[in-house]
Amino acid sequence: MMQLDDQAFIQLAKYFQALAEPMRLKILNGLRDGEKNVTALVEISGGTQANVSKHLTLLTASRLIKREARGTKAYYTIADQRIYDLCNLVCGQIASQMSQEAAANEALIFSLQATQ
Repeated sequence: MMQLDDQAFIQLAKYFQALAEPMRLKILNGLRDGEKNVTALVEISGGTQANVSKHLTLLTASRLIKREARGTKAYYTIADQRIYDLCNLVCGQIASQMSQEAAANEALIFSLQATQ
């Protein structure tokens, strides 16, 4: 990262901004096992059609997903499967942090119970 210029940092920030929304993460996760249309993504995400469509537009503009029109429907797929490597890395880090916090909380509860 040290060799990036200002424009590259701007693009990098935009990429992470596209991922910084729970609904968009749900949509990306919903596309893990293959292409889906808006109706399927609405069901998976629990969002409204308008909200899911808005997020699909942003994800497409960010080049995280691809859109293919077929007849009256549009189908969406992941543009680059490596996005899941990034998500798995972050999820692993969060799981590790949560595990450490849980262990610290258990130790605190144990010590409080021991003093009673």
